[in-house]
Amino acid sequence: MIHHVQPACPRGSEDASRAFYVGILGLAERPKPPALAARGGCWFVGYGVELHLGVEDDFLPARKAHPALVWPDLEALAGRLSVAGYPVTWGDDQLPGMRRFHTRDVHGNRLEFLASAN
Repeated sequence: MIHHVQPACPRGSEDASRAFYVGILGLAERPKPPALAARGGCWFVGYGVELHLGVEDDFLPARKAHPALVWPDLEALAGRLSVAGYPVTWGDDQLPGMRRFHTRDVHGNRLEFLASAN
């Protein structure tokens, strides 16, 4: 079992992270422990996943490496992302039994969302 996944973000981008991960994806922000809060970044939870956005001063978005998140309603999420101006690229059928798409978060990090095709 994985406890969390940590995508990177640029310093000072917490409000943009919240707008994307809470406002569009519908995750809840989880307060960071005080000893870690001084480092910046933010933590989000929901739909069986925990994401810790960690600050990198020399930030570059992850263009290939990505978390693949099982999501309850792909079509609704794809619609919210599209309306907000984020790319939605539906995947091929190379993962039998799964529907999936890729997008980029507010920082340009690649994200994949999946659900059972059944």
